[in-house]
Amino acid sequence: MKLFGNKIEPSCCYCEVGKETADKQMVLCQKCGIVAPYYSCKHFKYAPLKRIPRKTGVLPKFTKDDFAL
Repeated sequence: MKLFGNKIEPSCCYCEVGKETADKQMVLCQKCGIVAPYYSCKHFKYAPLKRIPRKTGVLPKFTKDDFAL
């Protein structure tokens, strides 16, 4: 099983071939040149360390009354 699941949509922002630009708006691809971050091509190779996980949601505040029977 791959990191982040088996169903990973190809995207240049987490491809081994692509490199993020300084302004983080575009990706510099060694094969296709300057492309959008969510573009993908046939040269896509998944790089799990480039992937940024989603932030976790905020847990609600509980009191003792919430757990009383």
